[in-house]
Amino acid sequence: MSALASLQVDSLLSYAIAILFPALDAILPLVPSETAVITLGVATAGSADPRIALLVAFCAAGAFLGDNLCYLLGRRFAPWIERRFFRSEKGAKRRAWAVRSLDRYGMPLIVVCRFIPGGRTAVMLSCGIVRYDRRRFIIATAIAGVIWASYSFFIGRLGGKAFEDKPWAGLLLALGGTLAVSGLIELVRRIRSRRAQRQADAQEHTEPSPGSTPKAPVS
Repeated sequence: MSALASLQVDSLLSYAIAILFPALDAILPLVPSETAVITLGVATAGSADPRIALLVAFCAAGAFLGDNLCYLLGRRFAPWIERRFFRSEKGAKRRAWAVRSLDRYGMPLIVVCRFIPGGRTAVMLSCGIVRYDRRRFIIATAIAGVIWASYSFFIGRLGGKAFEDKPWAGLLLALGGTLAVSGLIELVRRIRSRRAQRQADAQEHTEPSPGSTPKAPVS
């Protein structure tokens, strides 16, 4: 209770958490940025202070900075990034998915990937590696940061208001809700990915191999 009470709109700690956690999460996915933003929402659930909007803006700015840091790292240190993040078989598959999806969906993927577990880092780094258009990337990450920060903070405030006398219960409820949404998005992504793979395999089997000649019809 005392820990949550210290995360109010008049606390410098709140603003530091709001901008640092989302920024660091881009490179260090183990940093619980979403949990931090939700916690800020729960802690300020009973307040109508207009500075709450500033706190949300700091969260969005942190997310934006982290995404663009990933882009710069991928663009300037592509060989090292490939070895560091995509060397394993799982990493290579994630990299291939990111590049393939980026080529197909572009800016909408950059926005949506923030809600895909493990997808944000792979997509942001891949954008830098393939030198995705910088202007489009900045616009997409700005939109993604605002949506994500507003959504996470709102979920936290919703949970905090539902359990005003038990803020930790509200925090658990909010975290459970975001996990459910993220899980649903990941499930849809996997279903679509497998469907696309099956269609690609079917098309590959029906197309004639290079150099082959079609058989003449039997009269």
